Amino acid sequence: MPYIKIFDTTLRDGEQSPGVALNTKEKVEIARQLARLGVDVIEAGFPIASPGDFEAVRAIASAIDQESDKMVVAGLARANQADIERAAAAVEKAKNPRIHTFIATSPIHMAKKLRLTPDAVLERAIQAVKLAKSLVADVEFSAEDAGRSDPEFLIRIFTEAVKAGATTINIPDTVGYLMPWEYGELVRTIIAQVPNQGVTFSTHCHDDLGCAVINSLAGVQAGATQVECTINGIGERAGNASLEEVVMAIHTRRDFWEHQTGINTRELYRTSRLVASLTGMVVPPNKAIVGDNAFAHESGIHQDGVIKAIETYEIMSAELVGRKAGELVLGKHSGRNAFKQRLKELGYEGLSDEQVNTLFKQFKDLADLKQTITNDDIRALVDAETTKVAETYRLAHLQFQSGTGGMAPQALVRLETPEGVVEATATGSGPVDASYKALRILTPLPLVLESYDLRAIGSGTDALGEVSIRVRSDGQVIHGRAISTDVVHASVLAYVDVLNKLAAGLGRVRVSPQEAATL
Repeated sequence: MPYIKIFDTTLRDGEQSPGVALNTKEKVEIARQLARLGVDVIEAGFPIASPGDFEAVRAIASAIDQESDKMVVAGLARANQADIERAAAAVEKAKNPRIHTFIATSPIHMAKKLRLTPDAVLERAIQAVKLAKSLVADVEFSAEDAGRSDPEFLIRIFTEAVKAGATTINIPDTVGYLMPWEYGELVRTIIAQVPNQGVTFSTHCHDDLGCAVINSLAGVQAGATQVECTINGIGERAGNASLEEVVMAIHTRRDFWEHQTGINTRELYRTSRLVASLTGMVVPPNKAIVGDNAFAHESGIHQDGVIKAIETYEIMSAELVGRKAGELVLGKHSGRNAFKQRLKELGYEGLSDEQVNTLFKQFKDLADLKQTITNDDIRALVDAETTKVAETYRLAHLQFQSGTGGMAPQALVRLETPEGVVEATATGSGPVDASYKALRILTPLPLVLESYDLRAIGSGTDALGEVSIRVRSDGQVIHGRAISTDVVHASVLAYVDVLNKLAAGLGRVRVSPQEAATL
């Protein structure tokens, strides 16, 4: 079976999603999970974009050596000397480093953005690949906006890139413009006319018209042997091709594709949950493969069919992608050994004894509040525990009141801080607003709430509430997250999570595309 390499750009293109700001610790954690998932290439970041991006790529390059001796770690670079040398320095500790350099090739990009002639773009591409090749053995070259480029010019620039030393040629539909048959034909034409001895041809598709996954698969059908994608399909604008959808399409329809990947599909759901948790980008319930409803059946006709034979309505099993179809038979009377066994069944085998003890206590506390504990509840507890930072600030007490008939919602918040216990009371338009106003009184730095998201984990009125917030402070963007059966409590805990990340120096400076263009 032909082997399809999976090139994951969650940590680069995915992190460019509006509002996403991962710190180095979070990026390394995702990278380690991507290694467990079995991706072939991790695009760890854009090293010249900021000092933080550079350090994150360096940290990932070092960390991945401990996870896999085959995985490639790539750094993105524009076609200029400064970018390429910075990328080389960032990935130098990787066992298998790659520099991924690119330049725009569409008429609109060359004329309006680069303000260069096609011949000048060609010369820059050649020099960029040659420089990258002098620094690392593995060089990928991309023609940005290939989807709207002249195919003859693409063939010319790709041919010269291969001559200059490129080992991978990427054909991006950067703005998601092409239809599947158009993209497939473009890939087929390029493979037929560009020297391809030992060269990998790659797809990189965006979802502006909802075609990213099918376009990527059309590229595979046309002969591409690498697919560039992201977990949950996150990325610029409408996002990238979804890794889990591409992989499961190839796996489930092996009768058609006759291809294979190296992905451990049982790690897909866990990876999706981790990325959603750390980025704050909630997965829609109807999302294929990893959405809450992907393996749910409410219709009586469907339920009857599934009870008689699950394959009547499920073309793949939930277990195959790392999910459990049934609920946990665990409650407040369950013991530590049963809890540890369930953690193992869910794939959480690397937890320390201290973490397991903490999680068991949290599980017992939750069992006192809920009638039924589900697999998703357990996953939420583990995600929250393994991603938390040192508690410089701790919520000591929360009290709030709200009602109709003219009563102004009021909240009292008491925090344990390095200076001692402090408290404040405030009123607001609701209990969350009142709590946040009280927290602002206690916060040493001005914080601006940019986004607030609340979702239920599972169903029922006693479901866990997961609150994800994004806060800006002095040019930094920080993402906070917390869970609780009380949504006001979860909201306050998410705010405290932000304070602790700031105290730990885990805020991330965002560089706008306009600023990046001047670097």
